[in-house]
Amino acid sequence: VSTQSTWDRLIGLLRSNRLIMPLKGIPRLLSPDLLKALAEMGHGDELVIADANFPSASIAEAKSGTRLIRLDGHTGTDVADAILRLFPLDQYVDQPAAVMKRVSADEVRRLPVPIWDEYQKLLDQHNGSRVSVEQVERFEFYERAKKAFAVIATGEKALYANLILKKGVIPSN
Repeated sequence: VSTQSTWDRLIGLLRSNRLIMPLKGIPRLLSPDLLKALAEMGHGDELVIADANFPSASIAEAKSGTRLIRLDGHTGTDVADAILRLFPLDQYVDQPAAVMKRVSADEVRRLPVPIWDEYQKLLDQHNGSRVSVEQVERFEFYERAKKAFAVIATGEKALYANLILKKGVIPSN
C-alpha cells in the first residue's frame, strides 16, 4: 500500500468522524486538510486567511492547485492564532504578512479596521517580535491570492479581515 493511499484513507476516516486522532499541542480547529497543507508548504509559499466576504472559491478555482479549505464556523483571528502556533513566518522578507488595503472611499472616510490590530497582536506574539504587515490594494490582493498555496475560507464578518502569511523556515539549531 502506498504512503499516499494510506494518507488518503486516514483523511477520509477523519472527515467521516469515524476516527478521532487527538494530537498534543495541535489546536482542534485545524482540520486534517489544513494540517496537510501547512506541512506541504515550502519556504516562500503563501497562505490566505479569508473573511466571509472574500471570493474564496472563485479565487481558489482561478489557479489549478490552489487549495480551498473551509473553516466557515471560525473567526479569522481564531484561525490565525491556531495557524501561527505552528507556522514560521518568512524571516528573509521585510513584510511576511499582508492585509487588504481599504478601498479609496473607505480610506477617505477613515473607516476603522480594528481586526488589523488583532492580527498585528497575534503576529507579534507568535513571532516574538514586531512583524511588519504590508497593505495590498484590493485587486492586487486578489491576484496574489490566486497564486497562494491555499485559501482558508473563514466565517469572519469583520471588514478587511483578509490576511496573507508567507511561510518561513525553521532553523536546524
